[in-house]
Amino acid sequence: MATTEIEWTDATWNPVAGCSIVSKGCTNCYAMALARRLEAMGVDKYEGLTRQSGKRVVWNGVVREDHAALTIPYAWKKPRTIFVNSMSDLFHELVSDRFIEAVWRVMRETPRHQYQILTKRPERMAQFVKQRIRHVLPNVWLGTSVENAEVVDRIGHLRRAPATIRFISFEPLIGPVGKVNLKSIHWAIVGGESGRGARPIREEWIDAIYEQCVASDTAFFFKQWGAWGKDAKRRSKKANGREYRGKIWNQMPLPAATAD
Repeated sequence: MATTEIEWTDATWNPVAGCSIVSKGCTNCYAMALARRLEAMGVDKYEGLTRQSGKRVVWNGVVREDHAALTIPYAWKKPRTIFVNSMSDLFHELVSDRFIEAVWRVMRETPRHQYQILTKRPERMAQFVKQRIRHVLPNVWLGTSVENAEVVDRIGHLRRAPATIRFISFEPLIGPVGKVNLKSIHWAIVGGESGRGARPIREEWIDAIYEQCVASDTAFFFKQWGAWGKDAKRRSKKANGREYRGKIWNQMPLPAATAD
């Protein structure tokens, strides 16, 4: 999988397939339904990764390392910004350290690309990078997802991960996050939930994050309202769009000189 409609990246790269639900932000994960569709299309990589739960498709906990996919970034000659594992989590407990090291080797050998790694398991990411990666790669951004106040502790784990760029995806934002420490966090992505069963987003939740980004000099990227507008009424994504405070927010992090 290469091209993507995700507004903050150029391409996706999925050396891992399959996952498991760890928090409320996973409830309506698009990757679960997409994995089922890819399986129906005959893509072997996604066979047997999901199960039916009532009317929903959910992960069944099977995780698959795709060694063949490790070659893909080498073939992309033009520099790209690449979202790593949009269909899984590189730091899932069933992904081996050896395979993560193989992914790191690919990223080290393709410095023309910028890699964005987003995880809901930042405690393992921080431990892995500190213990097993000798040199911080300037082209690898490390991030975590925070959907509400229940999981803000992930930010502390992220901050402990050596990186030149650290980022947080407040998406789907399904509750207030409260006052958070954005020190050494270079980028924040904020977005509402889309699709079937989407939960509402509130403008005051976005406001709180935006104001803290301004105070911390953290780049702010507003991805979407999702299925709900600022008036908390369900609308189409097209109707809601990406406008917040009268403008489109596409701020990106500035390259850091050194890791901290």
